[in-house]
Amino acid sequence: MRGNPVFSIWIPVFTGMTAFYETIIMDEKMKKVLFLCTGNSARSQMAEGWMRSLAQDNWKIRSAGIFPSYVHPLAIRAMEEIGIDISGQTSKSTDAFLNGEFDYIITLCDHAAMACPNFPGQGERVAWSFEDPAAAIGTIEERLLVFRKVRDEIKVRIEEFLRSESH
Repeated sequence: MRGNPVFSIWIPVFTGMTAFYETIIMDEKMKKVLFLCTGNSARSQMAEGWMRSLAQDNWKIRSAGIFPSYVHPLAIRAMEEIGIDISGQTSKSTDAFLNGEFDYIITLCDHAAMACPNFPGQGERVAWSFEDPAAAIGTIEERLLVFRKVRDEIKVRIEEFLRSESH
């Protein structure tokens, strides 16, 4: 892990009926980002996956949706093609992060950007607007082309964002 750990804590993590403990290293240099989108099924899931891959251990990364649903299979497939596994990610509601503090809250669609001013979570708001690949029509291959295009556009924005943060 990079940076200077301030302290380490054990927290209970609950999954269904089972609880286990996870050690979390609190790092004074670790920044937190929340990616928001309408359904937390495609754009925000891909952004979370890209950020985890590109930012390494320097960021705590979360994603959520105004109307969460499921992680879209074509988002999983598009990310898998470039070696990033998002199949373990889940669609989460913005409600889960209402009291959270983030350095950045990044919206990935116009609908989330309009709802964002009402989002009480703390953090600088950033609005990026991407086409909704889940709304694409056509054959699976035609729809997958749209997912790939959006995936690649998100990568470019995250790389630009990380470069601006490193200065």
